[in-house]
Amino acid sequence: MKILIVSDSHRHSENIDKVLRKVKPIDMLIHCGDVEGEEYKIGKKAGCPMEIVTGNNDFFSPLPSEREFELKKHKVWLTHGHYYNVSMGPERIMEEAKAKGIDIVMYGHTHKPVVHEKGGIVAVNPGSISYPRQEGRKPSYIIMEIDKENKLHFTINFLER
Repeated sequence: MKILIVSDSHRHSENIDKVLRKVKPIDMLIHCGDVEGEEYKIGKKAGCPMEIVTGNNDFFSPLPSEREFELKKHKVWLTHGHYYNVSMGPERIMEEAKAKGIDIVMYGHTHKPVVHEKGGIVAVNPGSISYPRQEGRKPSYIIMEIDKENKLHFTINFLER
């Protein structure tokens, strides 16, 4: 199973278009919030199932603020992260994930990509596809793959500007 994870597109989905052309076919697209009204446009271009939540800039959005779902045998919690102080690090969101019985927590908000594993929980932030803040300032996204043995593989990828 091949999953594209993006976040913080902030109404500029042209980089998602570039990534989709590069990585398709995919089985699912996950957006960790701050889509600012482009969810239908992105979903149509993705052409696959999509999970998406609101971010702190998604005012008046009908989207949920959090979602829980399963990917194969893995329990996933999707949230933007701004309610869990993710700008200070993944510790609080990982504690919350543990309390919820979650295997993978996906979040955005910081505009910096990270894959962090601790205590059997994986915290995944794809960074920002439009406004990166990490060193080098390249738009980022993550490809998550679940192999036949149900093992997880995450790759942080960058777009050239």
